[in-house]
Amino acid sequence: MSVVIRNARVRGQKQNVDIAIDGDKISAVGPKLPAHAQSEIDAKGNLVLSGLFNLHYHADKCLLGEIMRPNVSGTLPEAIEITNDFKRKYDPAEVSSRAVRTIKQGVINSTTFFRLFCDVGTIGGLRAARGLLLARDKMKKYCRVQIVAFPQEGLVRDPGAGELMEQAIKEGCDVVGGLPWYEYTDEEARQHIDICFAMAKKHDLDIHMLVDDTDDANSRSLEYLALKTMRENFNGRVTASHCGAMAGYNDVYAAKVIDMVATAGVTISVNAYINLVCSARLDREPKRRGTARVKELLARGVNVITSQDDVNDPYYPFGKPDPLECAVMLAHVAQLTLPHELEQVMDMITVNAARAARVSDYGIARGMPADLVVVEAPSVHEALRLQPPRLYVFKGGREVARSKMSQELLP
Repeated sequence: MSVVIRNARVRGQKQNVDIAIDGDKISAVGPKLPAHAQSEIDAKGNLVLSGLFNLHYHADKCLLGEIMRPNVSGTLPEAIEITNDFKRKYDPAEVSSRAVRTIKQGVINSTTFFRLFCDVGTIGGLRAARGLLLARDKMKKYCRVQIVAFPQEGLVRDPGAGELMEQAIKEGCDVVGGLPWYEYTDEEARQHIDICFAMAKKHDLDIHMLVDDTDDANSRSLEYLALKTMRENFNGRVTASHCGAMAGYNDVYAAKVIDMVATAGVTISVNAYINLVCSARLDREPKRRGTARVKELLARGVNVITSQDDVNDPYYPFGKPDPLECAVMLAHVAQLTLPHELEQVMDMITVNAARAARVSDYGIARGMPADLVVVEAPSVHEALRLQPPRLYVFKGGREVARSKMSQELLP
């Protein structure tokens, strides 16, 4: 036995339990285990979670806020324009260095699984992809990393991007990205989706697209994405991020699309930070939140997750990154504050995200990977409320991060 975590509060358990780790697996879970180990940790009744997920993170752009000119409009088009200035001269080693800085912080904040997006297109070529592939290699003992080949300038709109996407996959990217709403016409948006599915089927890869990330309620590529997912039998293998145009749909059409999404098994990633900052900039009062209809999605049984998206870049000036912070932000934005809703929010960075990434061996049970986080809080409610330090983070049975904070009121 290598490690025993004692007196742990685990979701779904009525009493505190001990968690025994043998090598890279959990070997036993139960109250007052007799096991003796090389190392014992007293969780002191604090919450222990399986490792957290960040399934949508543009790590190639992270920390550009340190060197970029300001986004004076705060809008998505200007953010894209600013980023293009940097992509033309990206150096893979420099991209990797910035990404690693934030991945390390993400691990400290309990993230053991990242899905990193890299722009692939004729402006930046494969520089961003190669930078994030370097970062993945550097951080492989701390966390699992997937790389999404992401056509930021479109596929039909950016001739040559498709060939670069194929090359990025050959060099090691794990997921086919997409941005259908950015094409010029609805027909080209559907062509974009078709190209992505053909690529995903050819290489047997999952799909993660940014869909209808616009204030225009006429942007309706989510409908075709759900239909295509059903037709191609890709149920459970497609994630759609943002879907902010849904906020402007009429109720009848929204109900139809949500039903299609549920039937297709498409995961929706609601990245509340970015939509609150970038969306509805031109709205007069009352302003939309610019996020997907979370409660309606949940009510229909859609797999909903939340992710960081950006860290100090032209799109968003903040970000740690920290899944717990993402979860509490979504709780505010979607008004998920009742006790059972807080549990739903925690699911979005744990079990729902694991389902989206098709990680089947996830959870705190015998035989599961020992990817564990000890949070300095006794419950989900308190973890979300206090945003406390993650006392210990384990990846594959190895302690990879430790945090503590000392505060004192002086006389």
